[in-house]
Amino acid sequence: MSSEDKRTSPIGVFDSGIGGLTVYKALRAALPHEDFIYLGDTAHLPYGTKSPEAVLQYTVQAARELMENNIKLLVIACNTATAVALPSLPSLLEDLPCLGVIDPGAQAAAKTSITGRIAVLATEGTVKSGAYAAAIKHYRPDAHIQMLACNLLVALVEEGWSDGAEADAIISRYLSMLQPDFDVLVLGCTHFPLLASTIRKHLPASVQIIDSASTTAIAVETFLVRNDLLRVGTEVGKTSFYVTNAPERFERLAERFLGYDINVENREPTNSYAART
Repeated sequence: MSSEDKRTSPIGVFDSGIGGLTVYKALRAALPHEDFIYLGDTAHLPYGTKSPEAVLQYTVQAARELMENNIKLLVIACNTATAVALPSLPSLLEDLPCLGVIDPGAQAAAKTSITGRIAVLATEGTVKSGAYAAAIKHYRPDAHIQMLACNLLVALVEEGWSDGAEADAIISRYLSMLQPDFDVLVLGCTHFPLLASTIRKHLPASVQIIDSASTTAIAVETFLVRNDLLRVGTEVGKTSFYVTNAPERFERLAERFLGYDINVENREPTNSYAART
């Protein structure tokens, strides 16, 4: 494939469900001329409570699905999949470039914290992997890190309950389980930024919230420039949305978050499918 062909190839974005749209939205804003293909593996949601073996299997299956569309880069917009599967992907995917969401978020947290005391809300799978703590320690060896598994927050987002009494009660309960000495809170699941405004209400004003969407977008843009893969031009890029189950539900929640109508088509996980906005 020529360099020009690579530059005009789409970027694949993969998540277990709707949470990865936080990353997609940041990518679309930062890279308006790129084409994207978004895959939400809603048939296997949630990933955070699955075994590492299952998460790796689902991630590789989704990545190969996206590779059929000749993607130039795979963005793993799921913290659990990043933690569990990303290290194994290059050897399993014919050296397809893959970027995850943990390292950019960890780097931002380490840089932002004044005290070095950092709390991370994540899924059970991400917490058990130790990937976030290791990444933060890489950038800030003196960091004191609290990790808390918050699986119910994924369910809140997938139900569209990002605010209201239920969200307030559950978020308040989770935050009460942390030692209140942190000055940075990392939203270590791409679903959690959809709850950011509610989470903010339960934190001191001095605590900085880090989500990996904007930091991942910066990392992706840097990668594309360094590898001569950035698509240039004046046309706005197109996006194809893929799901493996319940397209109507995904479409309804996605439109609320994105602020515009999209078309989503459902296919079995092993089939090719796409719908364009």
